This record gives sequence, C-alpha cells and structure tokens, in this order.
Amino acid sequence: MNEEETKNAEAEAAAAETSPQEVVEDTPRQPEDELTKWRETALRTAAEYDNYRKRCVKEREDFIKYANRGLLEELLPVIDNFEMGMQMAEQDTSSMIYIGMSMVQKQLVDFLSSQGVEPIEATVGQTFDHNLHEAIMSEASDQPEGTIIRILRKGYMLRGRLLRPVNVVTAAAPEKENPAQ
Repeated sequence: MNEEETKNAEAEAAAAETSPQEVVEDTPRQPEDELTKWRETALRTAAEYDNYRKRCVKEREDFIKYANRGLLEELLPVIDNFEMGMQMAEQDTSSMIYIGMSMVQKQLVDFLSSQGVEPIEATVGQTFDHNLHEAIMSEASDQPEGTIIRILRKGYMLRGRLLRPVNVVTAAAPEKENPAQ
C-alpha cells in the first residue's frame, strides 16, 4: 500500500467511527429554521427601532418643554427683588409708582404662567416636605418639629418639575434645661 491509499483508508475508518450526532451537526440547517431565525431578527430589529423612535420623540418634547429652564432660573431673583420693591411701594397704594409696579407685576405673573411656571404654595404651620422645601435653618419653637415657622424665599415649579425650592426655617425641638444647674 502506498501513502495515498493509507490516508484514504484512515479517513474512511475515521468517518466510520463518528457518531450519528456528529453527522447531524455537519448537515446544513433546514431552510425553515433559517427563515424563522431571520424573521425573528427582523421583528426584533423593527421593535427596537420603534422604541428608539418613541424615545427620541419623548426626549425632543422634553427638551422643548424645559428649554427655557436656565433663563427662568436666572429671572427668579429679579422677580424676588421686584416683589420686595412692591412691598415697600404698598405703603402708598395711591402713588403712580405703586400703580405702575402693579401693572408690571401682573405682566410678570402672566408671563411666568404662560411659560408653565407656577409658585409653590407654602404657608407657615405647614409640615416640611423635602421634595418642595429647602430648610435653611431650624429654630427652637413650641411648634411640632419639622413645621415651617418662616418662609424666606418663594419656590417655583416648571410644568410639574421643581424649578426652585421654597427656602424655609423649620421648627426644632426646644432645648431642655439642665436640672443640675
């Protein structure tokens, strides 16, 4: 036997020794399996694209909705100062300064409302809410702990989101006197 015949004989022996399971793996997939695989891939890709498109639309809407946030945040201190001026002008409600400032205040309120900005309602005696309020300090008081005892600065919401929290002073438990003194 020459070398070529020996190699052919070995190859035939190796092929005879392979298990039926190995033979099945070497056979090509059925066309139906391939079709099912590609159909599932196409459906999955279409669903992913649809989700991506919806997410892009939502992000775009949010961007448009809250695009003025920075400008409005910078405008709020100006409004705070204007309101302090209004409090001083209220001493003489018949003056032209007060009447003019009242008209400007109405325009400011209308402008803020048209932009989706609403003041946060906070009152003295209300319970502190960390989602809406910012406690600047606390003072000993006869009020229950965590109760708002003073409002320092108004807060605002922009279309349901916090724009600026209300700055408040909260009640703390009164200090207990040391009986040993």
